[in-house]
Amino acid sequence: MRGDAPTHFENGTGASVIPPPSHFIEQDYSRYVERDHETWKTLYNRMIPFWERYANRHYLEGLARLQLHPGRVPRLEQVNGFLNPLTGFQARAVSGYIPAFEFFDCLRNRVFPTTIRVRPTDQLDYYPEPDIFHDVAGHVPMHTDRAFAEVLVRFGECAHEAARRRTDPQAIASNIRAMARFFWFTVEFGLMRTPQGIKAYGSGLLSSHGELEHSIESPAVQRYPLQLEWAINQGFEIDHYQPLLFTVESFDALYEEVGRLIVWMREGKLDNVALGEPEINARDIESFFGTADHRL
Repeated sequence: MRGDAPTHFENGTGASVIPPPSHFIEQDYSRYVERDHETWKTLYNRMIPFWERYANRHYLEGLARLQLHPGRVPRLEQVNGFLNPLTGFQARAVSGYIPAFEFFDCLRNRVFPTTIRVRPTDQLDYYPEPDIFHDVAGHVPMHTDRAFAEVLVRFGECAHEAARRRTDPQAIASNIRAMARFFWFTVEFGLMRTPQGIKAYGSGLLSSHGELEHSIESPAVQRYPLQLEWAINQGFEIDHYQPLLFTVESFDALYEEVGRLIVWMREGKLDNVALGEPEINARDIESFFGTADHRL
């Protein structure tokens, strides 16, 4: 079982690893104003009945373990005080976009880059960029689960190995696109089949009351067991509810799918996936060059 993780977390070489701090910032809590706390309160409290009905039990258990305040923007230091002893993960503040390799490599090192901005009050229902509610309320409760945490670490290892093996920019772009799609259809928008019915574990669903309900209740949504070849060749768009979602039976099964992703990467099957969303920019490709050797 992947949930049987060690209580001391290392990178496999005997030394604990913290990623380079170039993208990390401090969370200056004094900069939050009352409007920010009211926004968090609104977002959090309206999600509670939807979480109770549609979230998977691992998420609900994680939410309870983190003890997030329903009326105040969370302090990452306090969040990590609950999170780190459970799985070795920690949430680290960032100001915004992080290139692909740096983000994936953070996961390998049990660090989750966390946006600390609060979305504007006039964009509560849809905000196109990550914010602290999406990252902390959507993602971080799942990081308290050991089996799911191991999925993230193994996914980061896949990207790390791809950076060591690939030198052609076109192949790198294709590998990034494949991994981004896999991440999207699992970590961001994944569903799980349980004895109680289909439940959500993806953070994009768990941070959106409208899409969370839609993902499980709507007859317009296609729901299929996760198929690796389909997921990595399937484009997605971020500005509307997702019409296609994938289900898994357990996080152990998802861990094995990441293992298949690694095998396919080694065999070159990620080098020419279907074009389309997401678009890969130059910074993402550059992040895979010259960065793997000093992070072994």
